[in-house]
Amino acid sequence: MSVFVEAAFGEQPGRWPLPAATTSRELWLRAVAAGGQGRYGAALTDLDALQRTNTRGALASLGCSTRASFLRQLGGHRAARGWDGRAWADAGSDVTAGTDALVGLAADALGMGRFPLSAQLLRRAGDLMGAGGESVDPRLPVRLAWVSAELAMFTGDGPAAVAHAERAVDLASDLGSARHDTKSRVVLAAALCSTGNIEASRTVADRALVTAQGLGLVPLSWAVACLLADIGSAALSPLQIAAVRDASADVVAHRGGAWTAR
Repeated sequence: MSVFVEAAFGEQPGRWPLPAATTSRELWLRAVAAGGQGRYGAALTDLDALQRTNTRGALASLGCSTRASFLRQLGGHRAARGWDGRAWADAGSDVTAGTDALVGLAADALGMGRFPLSAQLLRRAGDLMGAGGESVDPRLPVRLAWVSAELAMFTGDGPAAVAHAERAVDLASDLGSARHDTKSRVVLAAALCSTGNIEASRTVADRALVTAQGLGLVPLSWAVACLLADIGSAALSPLQIAAVRDASADVVAHRGGAWTAR
């Protein structure tokens, strides 16, 4: 496994600095890894270089989907929709890129309160992913489960949210991506909270925060600290949780992330 794959989708998501990319795919992987650490400035530099050499096709599509994911992480669902739409247009017949784009569009619609559209897009993504069979990137079922869980939370179906989140955890455990595994547990903590199971949510969230900080996943540290600021931590005081949340947000801003909403 290359150093870029290991950082983007493997067991070393906090590895930095990374070598300079020498291929278009390495540019994309390097951007994914940098984004997971909240290094949005570095990630966008690599995506700009990717865009200059790949104006259409699967890699161009994946680059657009990655830009959109950064915008969503920073609160910009409306702006993300444009990049995900471009990703869908660029994907062509590539099932992986097309599925990635549809899941992104579903997440954008969810963030804008368009729940029926989000559900429709998730169904389309699932159908397309199914049509791809074993050739589809195995990270996509995890992403589909995340957004499905989030939609269930927003529409008041806590049990379904937990089921989707638990599926994400199971899928991620086989994927070998520490970042996907950690995010799946953050989503599970939120889903458990939506059912009123605060004690279980707190337990999962506390563990996820330790993992996210240990791996250098600053955006995920911020997200789970926000949850713990609301429900309380069994390990840290409210002041300590607030400090983690605020410090993570500051690091993201320092590394080139422009918050749309906080």
